[in-house]
Amino acid sequence: MEVMMIWFANTLWTSIGKKLLMAGTGLCFCGFIAIHLAGNLTLYGGGELFSAYTEKLHQLGILIPLTEWGLAGFALIHVVLGITLFYENFRARPVRYHIHKQAGGRTLGSATMPYTGFIILGFLIYHLLTFRFIGQTGVVLYQIVITSFNQPVLVIFYVITMMAVALHISHGFWSAFQTLGADHVKYSPVIKGIRTVFYLVVAIGFGSIPIYLLLSP
Repeated sequence: MEVMMIWFANTLWTSIGKKLLMAGTGLCFCGFIAIHLAGNLTLYGGGELFSAYTEKLHQLGILIPLTEWGLAGFALIHVVLGITLFYENFRARPVRYHIHKQAGGRTLGSATMPYTGFIILGFLIYHLLTFRFIGQTGVVLYQIVITSFNQPVLVIFYVITMMAVALHISHGFWSAFQTLGADHVKYSPVIKGIRTVFYLVVAIGFGSIPIYLLLSP
């Protein structure tokens, strides 16, 4: 058992081990984003529906903080490994090519992964301080959301951030499955199709909510 634990720990610190952890934590966050979006869409139903949704969450009791601490742990792992891999790649090729080619599947999403990652991290900190760490009821939280999204500057900030999230997912989702060995002629088109639908739903779903609330009477 001890030998297996040592092997496992050593494997995690190899390049492929880090990428596997990045893939696993990234897919976990994709799942969380999908669930979070489903909950946020209740805002279209008004304050009563949104409040009922948040109250249902509060009734889950200890499962909520356990999930939050688990996500916080995944976020820490994802961020640390992301920075580590970025630094290792930078050291491996300190001088950038003068001509950037699209060969190898390089996309806007892959080229901006570190930058969109930092944008998302900053937004998460702001989002948690604004909407989560306030200990409010569903009714009060709904009023906070309405007040926030009645400010055009915050709406623009939120929409731009959701575009960054979608851009991050556009590469990260496929990259995660590729790391897990799903890069196969039979499965790749399906995974890429799901990826495209998912990041568009995230961008439109999250991005449309503040615009709707801003324009609502």
